[in-house]
Amino acid sequence: MLTLNLRNDEITDIQKIAGKLAAQYSSVEDSEFHRESFTYAQDLPQRVRLALAEYRMSESDGIFLLSGLPVDDLAVGPTPADWRNKPDTDVRLRHDIAFFLLGCLLGEPVGWATQQDGRVMHDVLPMRGYEHDQIGLGSEELLAWHTEDAFHPLRADYLGLMCLRNHDGVETTVADIADVRLDEEVRKILAEPRFYILPDDSHRPVNGLETSSLDPRTVELQRRSSERVDLALDSPEPVAVLFGSPSDPYVRIDPHYMRAAHGDEEQKALDAVIAALYAAIGGVVLQPGDICFLDNFRVVHGRKPFRARFDGTDRWLRRLNIVRDLRKSREVRLDARSRIIY
Repeated sequence: MLTLNLRNDEITDIQKIAGKLAAQYSSVEDSEFHRESFTYAQDLPQRVRLALAEYRMSESDGIFLLSGLPVDDLAVGPTPADWRNKPDTDVRLRHDIAFFLLGCLLGEPVGWATQQDGRVMHDVLPMRGYEHDQIGLGSEELLAWHTEDAFHPLRADYLGLMCLRNHDGVETTVADIADVRLDEEVRKILAEPRFYILPDDSHRPVNGLETSSLDPRTVELQRRSSERVDLALDSPEPVAVLFGSPSDPYVRIDPHYMRAAHGDEEQKALDAVIAALYAAIGGVVLQPGDICFLDNFRVVHGRKPFRARFDGTDRWLRRLNIVRDLRKSREVRLDARSRIIY
């Protein structure tokens, strides 16, 4: 894991930029903020920009942890009971902006029309009724490690997590495919499109956009998006688990939502890589102000179980999906400036 501990002068510079933008915009979901964010990201401290550029280009490690941004537990407000109804405080907004700008140093933050009402920045927090679900809103069950949105060809290159609260020291689990050892025959099978990955529960209709107030074009794209999820559930396309360089492969895997396309040979190979990743799994306990970027082509991640109190003090992360090439999704976005994938 690569780490960067911010110096006091770097913290001051980041806060100054975030404060300036917080006075201009009320949310990181603002399209005008998206337009200007890449310019302001270049004003971030040079040492931070250099470190993230090296992480992005070298691919020498799948995890980057930036620490030092202060978070006032009282000022940030209570952990919301539901991702739909959280108040936007000025303090929280400044944290969101700083996180968003840092993400821009890796690529383009994007959102899904099928997740959290089409927002770019998501909440990871426990919600009543989801305690035993395999999504970021769960708590009491181990969130099994996985590639983020593994089923989708437009899945993020990087996943960003910013910790606002973690009183219970809940561990985020991670494993890098570079640390996994597999037989050559197993690698060969895993590198062929012989596996099905289904959409996870976070992409189901309950988390999609509310369509009653949307324009007809957006409604149509939302309908197509839902159809694609339904098609992926009913008739998934076979994909490879390992891809890219044969000697230093990327990985695409979500054991809870996948299966072998054919018979025992594929299933044995899948079991082998799952066991190897379990053997390589480690973890990081994010502290308030920590920002962790995960290479979604190299690292699988999950979460240890915990008992939520639902009293405003539970673990609260903010999450960004970041892509290196926005043009790949142009067909399924409203226009060139939109960051929402339908």
